Amino acid sequence: MNFGDNISQAFTSLRANKMRALLTMLGIIIGIAAVIAIMTVGSSMQNSISDQMQSLGVNNITVYIQQKDDGWGRGGPGMMGAFPGQQQGPGEDDLITNEMLTALREEYPDEIQAYSLSVDVGSGSTTAGSKYAYISIMGANSEYMTANNIDITRGRFVNDQDSDGRRKVAVVSDKLVSSMFGEEDPIGKTIMAVTDSHVGTYTIVGVYQTESSDFGPTTTSDADTQTEMYIPLGTAQKIMGTDGYQMFTIMSATSVNATTFSEQVQSALGKYYSRNEEYEVSTFSMESMVETVTSMLSQVTLAISAIAAIALLVGGIGVMNIMLVSITERTREIGVRKALGATNGEIRAQFIVEAIVICFIGGIIGIILGIILGMIGVQVINSMSSGEGGDMSYGTSVSVNAILLATGFSMAIGLFFGYYPANKAAKLDPIDALRFE
Repeated sequence: MNFGDNISQAFTSLRANKMRALLTMLGIIIGIAAVIAIMTVGSSMQNSISDQMQSLGVNNITVYIQQKDDGWGRGGPGMMGAFPGQQQGPGEDDLITNEMLTALREEYPDEIQAYSLSVDVGSGSTTAGSKYAYISIMGANSEYMTANNIDITRGRFVNDQDSDGRRKVAVVSDKLVSSMFGEEDPIGKTIMAVTDSHVGTYTIVGVYQTESSDFGPTTTSDADTQTEMYIPLGTAQKIMGTDGYQMFTIMSATSVNATTFSEQVQSALGKYYSRNEEYEVSTFSMESMVETVTSMLSQVTLAISAIAAIALLVGGIGVMNIMLVSITERTREIGVRKALGATNGEIRAQFIVEAIVICFIGGIIGIILGIILGMIGVQVINSMSSGEGGDMSYGTSVSVNAILLATGFSMAIGLFFGYYPANKAAKLDPIDALRFE
């Protein structure tokens, strides 16, 4: 009997015992479906989160000043230990200067695409007549817009000509415009900004589109939502009385490995702080964060899939059990075939193929069911996210590798758990088999 005849015989046997075959496949179906569904949901979340983080600037490298570790666990970005009499932040001499930035750009002209420079002026509110909005004032250079993917919908962003320290212009959010000006054109309008340390009147030169948070609720009104108000970097530095930077961002060229370049930047700027007893330069790349998050999600998905795969083991045991029952029922048939000249190998192959066919069919059904369950799971997560006020949307991403792995695994289970019963059938003595009742 050739391979095709074995397959035909296997389907004939399954049709003769449809319910028993279905129950035998059930463990395989559940195991494969669970693995595929989990990996589909995990892959969808992984791809969506990775895309979201990529949109934040995968080539961006954050450079910041942090306190040197003194061995007592104290330290952090721009902080001193909270002990009486200690300085609570870096002094002017500890900050990164424009000269350092110029030297860094000269050293790496091809790697550095833009600098995102900013100075935090503080939070407060802005008014125009009886209207108000909450703001956080941030001084920014012209390249800040490119590095941070700011979408200007009206007017322009602050530019280098604005940063002479005297110009009082501002770029505000669409939410601020909606709450304070309605349908009016805000360009050229003046607003008064008030913080704990600053009061000033600014002319609006641009409006940017506010991106809703993907990780939290957005249920507050436009007036009560705090948004960034960008003013020229020079103006902010004059207000704060500083010329240096505690933190800035480098937008590296797309061809650059951000993780490697991050280490080079830390080394290049670190030489300026070799004699600084309190502070040092540290860097952080978004690319490394994307890799870390992706790796974590992959490990979690694989761990859960491994637990779900236990059902495959149970299904394999069920296949072995039913094949042993089938051999017992067909003992006389085996005896007749051996009496007619069938070899041990042919008997063994017949039952192995039957076990593989059972697992293969169960695997196909499990894959289809797993994809459907995975798609439903992604939609449920999306609906829950929308219901909580978030805007994170996961696209369904079916893992082809998971399907191929599941198919191969189901057939391997058939081979592994089918071999023992098949081998037992092959070793039956034909005379004893013919006498079996």
